[in-house]
Parts: sequence; structure tokens; C-alpha cells
Amino acid sequence: MNTAHVAAPLTVKPWYREPWPWFLMAGPFLAVVGCAITIYFAYTQFGNQPIVEGVVKRGLVIEPADPAATPAAR
Repeated sequence: MNTAHVAAPLTVKPWYREPWPWFLMAGPFLAVVGCAITIYFAYTQFGNQPIVEGVVKRGLVIEPADPAATPAAR
């Protein structure tokens, strides 16, 4: 019998030895790191900024206070 035409068995590497899973996971991982850095800066650098005089805070929106536009002034 001639065994020259028999193919060698394929060696299958585990998934963590392949480059493509790491390449595909890099984008979401970098997004998580960027989000964590943004949250850190938001709390440490900009968390204690006072609202300046002449503005009104309604929920998360800060608007200039216009006394002519208030319902009590009409």
C-alpha cells in the first residue's frame, strides 16, 4: 500500500493561540477602557464645578435664566 498520498492530520490550535479572536476583542476592550477613563475624568476633574450666577438647572439641562421668560413675570 502506498501511503504517500495520505494527508497528515491537521493540528488545531486552541482559540487563544489564534490572532483573530484577540483582534476582534480589542475594539470592545478599548471602548471599555475609554469609558472608564472618561468616567474618571468626569468625577475627578469636573464634578465640583459650581453653577454660575444667572443660570437655572432643570434636571440635567443648564439654561440661562431669563426673567422675562418666566411664567411669574408675565
